[in-house]
Amino acid sequence: MEALHNRSFPGESDAYRSARNALLAAEAALREQTEAVAALRRTLPPGGDVPGDYTFTGASDDRPTRLSELFQPGQDTLVIYSYMYGPAASAPCPLCSCMLDSLDGAAPHIAQHVGLAVVAKAPATRLADVARQRGWRHLRLLSSAGNTYNTDYLAEDAEGNQWPMCNVFRKTPAGIHHTWGSELFYAARAPGQHTRHVDSIWPLWNVLDLTPTGRHPTWLPKLAY
Repeated sequence: MEALHNRSFPGESDAYRSARNALLAAEAALREQTEAVAALRRTLPPGGDVPGDYTFTGASDDRPTRLSELFQPGQDTLVIYSYMYGPAASAPCPLCSCMLDSLDGAAPHIAQHVGLAVVAKAPATRLADVARQRGWRHLRLLSSAGNTYNTDYLAEDAEGNQWPMCNVFRKTPAGIHHTWGSELFYAARAPGQHTRHVDSIWPLWNVLDLTPTGRHPTWLPKLAY
């Protein structure tokens, strides 16, 4: 296979380089596909108008905050992650918490372009406790107790079970509408395949995918080690 560059690492064999070149071609194709999917996402027509201006309660100040107030000045886009932490849960979801550990560090960078919030059904005081315990400094945590955001945007089912969802909204002069949701979570998948739907914003799995051992088939992140 034709090489995509002329560099090499110390001590590598011809067999390694040949296999690496084949993998490199696959990685380049994956990059192109990732960019093509992102381009398709950007061409989606406007989704449905939001049913109402949901009122949330801020974990940091216990203040009522409307959905329309989550858009940053001069920005028209808002990303909301639904955190699996319901009012009956004794602790939040370890997987969501792991992902949010990373997102907390990225939040100031994301804020340069779009609004970002994390919504959970648990009371605001319990969300504040989690933020302190995990050392989160930048995430905007909001309680959706008392509104229908979770059920409306596929983060809660009829039995009250909480589910992880990432949703994107856009504000226009005509109002706020939905643009995209991580509904791949609900799509059929091959036996044994995990419900990957937000891996692109979760560094843990991307790092493990670079290694010879990859993702362990049964290991999942914990709240503490």
